[in-house]
Amino acid sequence: MRLFDTHAHLDQDDFDKDRDAILDRARLAGVEAIVAVGVTAGSSQRVVELAGRYDLLLPAVGIQPNYCGEVAEGDWQQIAELAALPEVVALGETGLDRHWDRAPFDAQQDYFDRHLRLSQQLNLPFIVHTRNSDQEVLSMLREARQRGPLRGVMHSFTGTAETARECLELGMHISFAGMVTFKKSDDLRAVAATVPADRLLIETDSPYLAPQPKRGRRNEPSYVLHTAECLAEVRGLSVESFADQTTANAWALFKRR
Repeated sequence: MRLFDTHAHLDQDDFDKDRDAILDRARLAGVEAIVAVGVTAGSSQRVVELAGRYDLLLPAVGIQPNYCGEVAEGDWQQIAELAALPEVVALGETGLDRHWDRAPFDAQQDYFDRHLRLSQQLNLPFIVHTRNSDQEVLSMLREARQRGPLRGVMHSFTGTAETARECLELGMHISFAGMVTFKKSDDLRAVAATVPADRLLIETDSPYLAPQPKRGRRNEPSYVLHTAECLAEVRGLSVESFADQTTANAWALFKRR
C-alpha cells in the first residue's frame, strides 16, 4: 500500500505530545509522504522546521484566508523567502472564506492573488481553501489562468460537479478529505466518481474532520487509508490500485525541486 496525505496541519499544538507516534502510525499504514501545510508566517516557518526533522513531511507555506486580517509587516516577505527554499513543495493554504468571516474579504482576495502570482513566478503548486466562496475563487482562478498555466489543488473539496468541472478545465487537481466518507455525503461521492484518475488526490486535513469510522476523534495522517478505501469502492477499484494512482498524482504535483 502506497498512500500520500496531501494536507495536514502537523505543526499544531494538538500533535506536540505524540507527533513521533503519529508519524510512526502513518508509516505503518503505508503513508509515504505528507504535505505539512502552513497557515501563517509563523506556522509556515514551523512546518519547514518539522520537515527538516521528519523525512515523511513536505512543507507548504502560506497565509490561510482566515488569518489575512492578522498579517504583520514582513510576514509576506517571510512567505516569499520560505517559498524559495528547495524543500518547500507548495504555496498555501490560500483562498477565500465567507463562512467564518474572520478577515476582510478584500484582504483575503489580495493575499490569494499574491499566492497565485508567486506560484506562477516560481512554478510552485498552490493549495486552495474555499468556504461559501466558490464563485469568487473561480473568478480569481480564471483571471490567473489568463496570465499562464495553473498548478494547484482544490483542498478538501466539497463543491458541486459543475465547480469541479471548471476547476479541472482550469488545470487544477481535486482533493477529497474525510467528509467524503460520511454517511450523508452521497452527492460528494458522486462528484468524486467523475474526477479523472490523474487529477484525483486524497488528504486528511488533520487534525480536523476524521473520516468514518474514526469520526469524532482527532484526525491524523494514518486515517487517509479510510478515505482511500471509500473512494476506491466508489470508483470500482481495489484500494491498492487507487492508492497507487493518487500517490503517483501527488508526487507529480508536489515533486521536490
